[in-house]
Amino acid sequence: MQTKFSIKPCRFGNLFRLCLIFGSLFSSLTLAMAADFPGSADTGNTFYQDTKHGWFWYEDPPPNIQETDTPEEQATEPLRTIPSLAAYSIDDLWNMHPDDFQGLLNDLQKKAVRHPKEQNILEYLTMQDIARRKALAYTNATMYVTQKYGDLFNVNQVYPTAGPGITARVTMQQNEIAGTIIQARPNHALLFFINPKCGFCEKQAQILAYFVDKYGWQIKTVDISRQTKAATRFNITVTPTLLLIKKGQGDYMTVATGVIALSELERKLYRTIRYLQGDTRGDTFLMYDFQKGSAFDPTSILNKGKQPWTRTNTN
Repeated sequence: MQTKFSIKPCRFGNLFRLCLIFGSLFSSLTLAMAADFPGSADTGNTFYQDTKHGWFWYEDPPPNIQETDTPEEQATEPLRTIPSLAAYSIDDLWNMHPDDFQGLLNDLQKKAVRHPKEQNILEYLTMQDIARRKALAYTNATMYVTQKYGDLFNVNQVYPTAGPGITARVTMQQNEIAGTIIQARPNHALLFFINPKCGFCEKQAQILAYFVDKYGWQIKTVDISRQTKAATRFNITVTPTLLLIKKGQGDYMTVATGVIALSELERKLYRTIRYLQGDTRGDTFLMYDFQKGSAFDPTSILNKGKQPWTRTNTN
């Protein structure tokens, strides 16, 4: 089957009338679509009625507005207050609370380091000088109070620092130590725990020989490798160990562990004896009898019967 095409000449007037017809139909269709578009009349949408806008019609495009962060999103650095001594007088600085004074001193130091100008450094050095003078004033006042109330705070009466006083103090301590050890000899016993493999035990045994000659004590030696029950009873795991027992009561306390000199053994044994006898407690363990009631007696202030600060005379 063959299809034949034929072209007939068309006059210009007929073509023009045909374009007008199609143009009219397109305009009607456009208006109908605009009228039927939802919300076009209510929302003021004039796209189909007002189309001749833009660059083609010689109009500049609207400016491009860049989005900026909201104030909450902007990370702003906190404002720093730059201190200055111009707002203070010497009296203000002298009587300022120590915490506030220290804060101002630190701020002025940072300002001087950041901007090492003459004025900044001068202000910082002035603060340092005031701090030094305050410390000096406190030291002077403290020395005045401790001297005026020497019976409360001065320890020289029981712990002198001068040569003759030191000699007297050492003599009093030695006499008290020796007297306590000799007095406790009848009702106390020393146990000396050793181990044949312990190289330090022999050296400690030689020191104990001097102790026996001086005080006449009987020391019982216990070999923990053989007498395991005794070691278990007193929980001895290290040698050499010296243990003091109070006879008739079963009370005991470790005197020393490891090798110690004779003088140290005497001091530790003296304190252990006094503790087992109830003459001292944990909070007065290092105190001697001649120091009772002094500034070296921690709890003596509780027995004064009055408040020390009520004795002051305001000057």
